[in-house]
Order: sequence, then C-alpha cells, then structure tokens
Amino acid sequence: MQSPSPVSARVLVILSIIIPSFMNVSVADEGFCSAPSNSDSYSNSGHMYWKVTNPTLAPSHLEDLPGFTRSVYKRDHALITPESHVFSPLPEWTNTLGAYLITPAMGSHFVMYLANMQGNSRSGLPPYDVERFVFVVQGTVTLTNVSDVNHELMVDSYAYLPPNSEHSISCDASATLVVFERRYASLKNHITEQIVGSTVKQPLLETPGEVFELRKLLPTSAPYDFNIHIMDFQPGEFLNVKEVHYNQHGLLLLEGQGIYRLGDSWYPIQAGDAIWMAPFVPQWYAALGKTRSRYLLYKDVNRNPL
Repeated sequence: MQSPSPVSARVLVILSIIIPSFMNVSVADEGFCSAPSNSDSYSNSGHMYWKVTNPTLAPSHLEDLPGFTRSVYKRDHALITPESHVFSPLPEWTNTLGAYLITPAMGSHFVMYLANMQGNSRSGLPPYDVERFVFVVQGTVTLTNVSDVNHELMVDSYAYLPPNSEHSISCDASATLVVFERRYASLKNHITEQIVGSTVKQPLLETPGEVFELRKLLPTSAPYDFNIHIMDFQPGEFLNVKEVHYNQHGLLLLEGQGIYRLGDSWYPIQAGDAIWMAPFVPQWYAALGKTRSRYLLYKDVNRNPL
C-alpha cells in the first residue's frame, strides 16, 4: 500500500488534534461556552467585569493549538477576541498600553480601544474636535477637568468629555478603561457638556417587544451624536428583532456568554470579546450559560445619515 505523502501526513496530524478538541469543548468543565454556576460569577474576582481583564483566551482544548484565534474580520463586521489583542504605548498617554479594537481602517467612523494604565499614568488629549467616552472595567482613576475639579471613577463608572475640553485621567496603581472617540458632528446652537456617572444610577428604560434590560449612559437630546447602552440578558433571553439599520455599533461583552449573528455568520462570544457592526449588517444575540450577559454598546444617534 502506498504510504501517505509528507503533506498528507501533516494534515492527518492536525485533524487528529482539532477534531477531538472540538468534540470535547461542549463537555469541558472550563471550556468556552461552558455553563458556570451562579455562585462562580464573581468567585475569582474582587470586582465586576473581571473576565474582561482575565479572559479565557481559547477553549481549554485549543489553547495550545498554534495559530488558533476566534477573531474574524469581514467587510461589514468584525469579532476581535482577547488572544488577538496587540498592546503598544498609547500616543500622548504616559505609562499606558493600548489595544485598538475598532478603527476607521475597518470602515467605522469612531475608534474603540482598551487602555491599560499602570502606576503614575496619565491620559493624553484626543485630537481636535474629537469627543471621548471612558468606561472603567478595572481599578480606579481620577478625572480632572480644566477647572481642577476631580472625579474618582471606579469600576462601572464612566465619563463623557466634549470635544476640545481640557482634561486628564490619572492612575496611581493600575486600571483598565474602554475608550470610545469620534470626531464630533456639530449642530448649530447645540453643545455637549461633561458627564460623569455610573451604570447603577441610570434608570431601566422600557424596551417594547423585548425582554432585555436597557440603560442609556448619555442624554438622548440632540447635541449628543452618539450614545452608550448597557444591555442585560438573562440566560436563554434573546433579541426578538433581527436588526438591520443605518447605525454603527461597537460592542464589548462585559459579562456572560452567548451567540451573536452577524450577517450570515454565527459566533460564540464571551466576556472580553469586542464586535464592530457596520451599517445594515443583520444582527441578533442570544444569551447562553447560567449567568447574566451584559454588554456595552456604542450607537450613533441624532444625526441625518446624509
């Protein structure tokens, strides 16, 4: 009998690794999309959103497979998972490493990045006419504005900084921020103001026809050209509407796990995963597991798409 070629032999070896791994993922105790008990929700952490900064990089049986990643980039959407993050010094920031997750190179009109601030770190200012939103997922930072008024921002706190507003964000120990920035689409006789808040202080809003819980972190009034939503799904809950709309989205899953449909593709996602959605890409989400899913969602609003 003819012996297999070297190439065929290599393919058989790779398949022998991949196929058992995928078969085992569904029954792995700590694999991707396994179902932790409610008591495990914060058992390994001292704060909310600990899985964002301590993610499961890959299903347990695939962690050592060279070249494996769940990240995907397509014309109208992208899934960026933690094993693909590339951190480098953030321009104008001190003692801070950043990973850009969404940028205009994809087709977006905004940027979304993680900022890992170390001891004695300080933010830089965004470019001219660019507004900024920061959300704390780990640690504590101090926001100082042009009037030298300080605000302490802890986990689940956030701040909106209008375009061209003097401010700095400093950190004495370590902290991780999610940052959104976009060039402000101005309206005559309308201006935005600095906003500091926390998710827990925002009211739950009605969601006709839906079961998820919704909070909006910014005012819905005309001066603001984007909003940030916090959306909560209990296990088994899902979006009733299969959305197709002109708005762009930038999403970070803060807690839980589930399935996201983007276009004709279906992606398992977990805490720490980021998603970009272009205008008019079909989108839908369902929560899996035994704990709440929560995600942070950017959405452009209050502007004529022309």
